[in-house]
Amino acid sequence: MSLQPEILQKLATIVGESFLFTDIETRNHYGHDETEDYVFPPSVVVKPANAQEISEVLKVANLYKIPTTPIGARTGLSGGALSIYEGIGLSLERLNRILEIDEQNLQVTVEPAVITQVLRDAVAQKGLFYPVDPSSMGSCWIGGNIAENSGGARALKYGVTKDYVLNLEVVLPNGHIIWTGANTLKNSTGYNLTQLMVGSEGTLGVITKAVLKLIPQNHHNVLMLVPFYKAHEACEAVSAIFRAGIIPSALEFMERDAIDWTLRFVEGISVTIHPDHQAHLLIEVDGNYPEILMQEAERILGVVEQFEIDEVLFADTEEQKNALWKMRRSVAEAVKANSIYKEEDTVVPRYMLPELLSGIKHIGAKYGFQSVCYGHAGDGNLHVNIIKGTMSDDHWNTQVPLGIRELFELTVSLKGTLSGEHGIGYVQKNFMDIAFSKTHLELMERIKYVFDPNNVLNPGKIFPDGL
Repeated sequence: MSLQPEILQKLATIVGESFLFTDIETRNHYGHDETEDYVFPPSVVVKPANAQEISEVLKVANLYKIPTTPIGARTGLSGGALSIYEGIGLSLERLNRILEIDEQNLQVTVEPAVITQVLRDAVAQKGLFYPVDPSSMGSCWIGGNIAENSGGARALKYGVTKDYVLNLEVVLPNGHIIWTGANTLKNSTGYNLTQLMVGSEGTLGVITKAVLKLIPQNHHNVLMLVPFYKAHEACEAVSAIFRAGIIPSALEFMERDAIDWTLRFVEGISVTIHPDHQAHLLIEVDGNYPEILMQEAERILGVVEQFEIDEVLFADTEEQKNALWKMRRSVAEAVKANSIYKEEDTVVPRYMLPELLSGIKHIGAKYGFQSVCYGHAGDGNLHVNIIKGTMSDDHWNTQVPLGIRELFELTVSLKGTLSGEHGIGYVQKNFMDIAFSKTHLELMERIKYVFDPNNVLNPGKIFPDGL
């Protein structure tokens, strides 16, 4: 859709001529994220400086019924930031300040465009810890983490984004600016609007400030890489570790192909992989007392030795630890560099992981696709990368979606759900009927209507077509 000159002039008056862009190069740049190869350019990109400017932009959007898509770092994998109906692309990049680190109350107040790693490093200098650590934490933003309820490797011990959000400043679709809660650890005062905003994928409001909880920083950790000769046994070992009374700070699963492709893609990682290894678990325990951590590591070793494993690698130095984490965090990039792919973000109770992995491979054989699996096995979150390779476009477009639907049906039958941390966005919305009844979806749609009766804010996301 093309916007009338008077609308563009209103927007330029709000944000300034130098922060409004209509050229195709800029629009294309802000029209994609990391979701496959989709590009949906907005009609115009605006870059407001604060909540008040965002408020005025949304008032214009409501007046003229213009679709408006909040755009963050564009590292998402579900198409949540794609301007599928064109309209206004609302880039939040100028709201990028850490406003206050409150050392007395262990809280931090940030704007949405603060890079997650930058926040983690800033609070670490104060001896504090923000645990949320998605693989893209070096480039993703706090606002997007909140919008998608991001997790990461350490979610199984420390929780996901929702567990650290105390209060939010939000611009509603009608332009009203509100705080959703209070800067307190407990709050039983009315409906929990803060948690409603977390994971709402930019469909209910635009986050402009966030008050986040921090915790004291641990000073020691032990990291081990465990090679398994059978992938399903690696999955079985995950639940066994927890049943032994141990809660690791991270427990990551990587199939053989995931590691092979990553080692070819990333330089400077020296890990020897035996041809018969089918999968690896990367296991970390952390705390403040090294002797206790070594005891926990020995107990974990006792558990995994019940399975068919090869020699366990204990990372002895920070350099070795960093190399192993770099390998794990580079898997997604390595897969993307290898082939066009679709990434599904399945999550099940961790005891069901072996059955999920087996089912994924069976479905792949049935529909003719290869999958590469890895993810946060400790909390049952398995990323399934479906590889196009030499597959024909017709097969990719007709058969693979049928396989994905069957994959999600399997996941839900195992008491799981469609996404653990990537969100629904654009690419998964037409599978929502698998996880939710018509009643569920209508309730969600009514909530959306209360916040956004004109459906201007990030339309075309989450809800199935034709609902």
